[in-house]
Amino acid sequence: MVRIGYTMMTEQAGPRELVDHVVGAERAGFDFSVISDHSFPWLESQGHAPYAWSVLGAAAQATSRIPLMTYVTCPTFRYHPAVVAQKAATMQILSGGRFRLGLGSGENLNEHIVGTGWPAAHVRLEMLEEAADIIRRLFAGECVSHHGAHFDVENARLWDLPDEPPAIGIAVSGSRSCEVAGRYADLVIATEPRAELLRRFDAHGGAGKSRVGQLPVCYDTDRDAAVARAHDQFRWALGGWKVNAELPGPAGFDQATAYTRPEDVADAVPCGDDVDAFVDAVRPYAEAGFTEVALVQIGGDQQEPFLDWAEAKLLPALRDL
Repeated sequence: MVRIGYTMMTEQAGPRELVDHVVGAERAGFDFSVISDHSFPWLESQGHAPYAWSVLGAAAQATSRIPLMTYVTCPTFRYHPAVVAQKAATMQILSGGRFRLGLGSGENLNEHIVGTGWPAAHVRLEMLEEAADIIRRLFAGECVSHHGAHFDVENARLWDLPDEPPAIGIAVSGSRSCEVAGRYADLVIATEPRAELLRRFDAHGGAGKSRVGQLPVCYDTDRDAAVARAHDQFRWALGGWKVNAELPGPAGFDQATAYTRPEDVADAVPCGDDVDAFVDAVRPYAEAGFTEVALVQIGGDQQEPFLDWAEAKLLPALRDL
């Protein structure tokens, strides 16, 4: 059975609302939750970008059962890896062992704010690998001094360590990232149902480990309204990660998607209230070998009706996958 998760999408809701939403997701019966970690929304129409780690701390106290996870944090530009390790260890304690640390190589959209430039993809992956090694050593209780190609760490130690360190997930999109994930991750993260990514992850040490996907959806009893909302707020997703990782701001995504039609978005995102259409959209992830899929309901002000519908109709149908 594929576990079904809920996404706190920081680009489309404020911090208090996000906590309310994950409380609702726990009540509705979602198996786990994830949160994006952004400094900018993809499009201005989304309108938000609160600090994900503050939201996570509040969510840990407001919920009691649902697992929490970053999807994903970039530990190489805005955040130093030693600081990410400290944040994650603290979250694992606050949540009572319900936290997983999802890592990725980042997007220019979020990381440009520190003004260090945006290197080529292979350099970003080198940085991610070095950061993951530092985080793992700190999770193991080591006193870490490190002087590498990209990071310096001087006599760092985590003084508050959980009994079990957070599992580490790494986002993948190609061969090199699968190699890094296979070496350092306890689970793999991907946003497309591509079985070849999972095979490459397995080949580098990932066999038997969890694999977590994500799927945008747009529930509404009025399908036309759902399609319009998905087009307004989520058309950026059709660009693919080779584009999405590079653009520096919402204006660039607005220009890049100027000719994306509502019907193009509707072909990629299930819209409306047809349960079968939503199940059919999740099925490719199950068939590819994903063990977990986190749903993103598009529209920050449309979470409560989605959660009610998911509890009553969608989650029972997905349990039969």
